[in-house]
Amino acid sequence: MSAVTRLTLISHAMTEAMAAARFAADEPLSELGLRSVQKADHSTLRADLIQAGPEARTAQTAAQLGLTAGPEPALRDLDCGAWTGSGMGDIAPEQLMGWLTDPDHRSHDGESITALIERVRTWMDTLAQDPQRILAVTHPAVIRATILIALSAPATSFWRIDIPPLSATTLHQRGGAWTLRETALPL
Repeated sequence: MSAVTRLTLISHAMTEAMAAARFAADEPLSELGLRSVQKADHSTLRADLIQAGPEARTAQTAAQLGLTAGPEPALRDLDCGAWTGSGMGDIAPEQLMGWLTDPDHRSHDGESITALIERVRTWMDTLAQDPQRILAVTHPAVIRATILIALSAPATSFWRIDIPPLSATTLHQRGGAWTLRETALPL
């Protein structure tokens, strides 16, 4: 029996940008997000290593869950470049459709979905070297990328995965392969 790395990813709580369908800048949780995370049952959260994306919303979610998380740059949100702070309706329809259908799209001068997946893959490869229980508070985009990597799914499937605020996704890595273990944690 080979050693197992268990990775549980928690999506940060609600922000104003999420509620308004805007491309988020580094922002704190909304009042709704704060209330939701304060009500969450986090008594079952256990880990050998706890990490969070470097943004305010991930650090704040971790802190509200009673977690002391070290910042991990690889867990940062998808860089939306020039679109940061803009609403979906502010983007030219052909650019938005290009972004939603082509994982290499970069008309916003930010990060492509393909680049995000490769960034996350590199981070996951480092985790697999030391079997342990890892808890990461991060963004829906990062969690989508981990699922695609675990399932060897194409990058074009990125937008077909719905990751709600304060949801948890758990993966196991054993013998060089990641498996999707569960997609819900009672938070």
